Amino acid sequence: MNREQILMLAQPQSPAAEAYRALRVNLTYAALDKPLQTLVIASPAPEKDVPDVEVAVNLAVAAAQAGERVILVDADLRRPSLHAIFETEQSGGLAHAITQPAAEVTQQLAQTEIPNLRLLPAGATPPNPADILSSAKMGALLAQLAADSELVILKSPPVTAVVDTPALAAKSDGLLLVTRSGHTRRDHIAAAQELLARFNVNLLGAVLTDAPDGGMLAGY
Repeated sequence: MNREQILMLAQPQSPAAEAYRALRVNLTYAALDKPLQTLVIASPAPEKDVPDVEVAVNLAVAAAQAGERVILVDADLRRPSLHAIFETEQSGGLAHAITQPAAEVTQQLAQTEIPNLRLLPAGATPPNPADILSSAKMGALLAQLAADSELVILKSPPVTAVVDTPALAAKSDGLLLVTRSGHTRRDHIAAAQELLARFNVNLLGAVLTDAPDGGMLAGY
């Protein structure tokens, strides 16, 4: 595992690390009537240098360090990246787990070097990612992962790029948008909101990275 790529490990006392801890706490209050167990993280649109992967990874680490049993899922079946950060094999993974009996799904989870944090990599790119992520089997897999953990975080493609993310997020407890100050366009955010509304996705809020004060802000 490349610890330098994970801010929560490389700079645990930094203001950004504290912001991730605060984000984790904020999310616990995002749905008071129902515990937040399955969370999709994505950017609004394909834009350069929007750190949606970093937010997903560091939020997962923050939750694991707080004692939660966390499963981090690479749901970007078209451009997977989490296996490289955690230096795990791409064999099996989400694309394979969704076709397996319930008893065998946990065998696809990779234990990371971080206590309480397991990873489900994307696996081999299938010919039909949207069909997989919108299927009833995906819903069943999400329920199983939630039963085996306290928090499931799914890193997904940009909302407006492909239908994968709205379809997946509709099966989750909610979606968190990742934006970057000076990079993410307002019209892209509006388009993402409109698309998510059509799929009846619970939009929990947005994270703004690289804010002018150098911090990270979250709104709900």
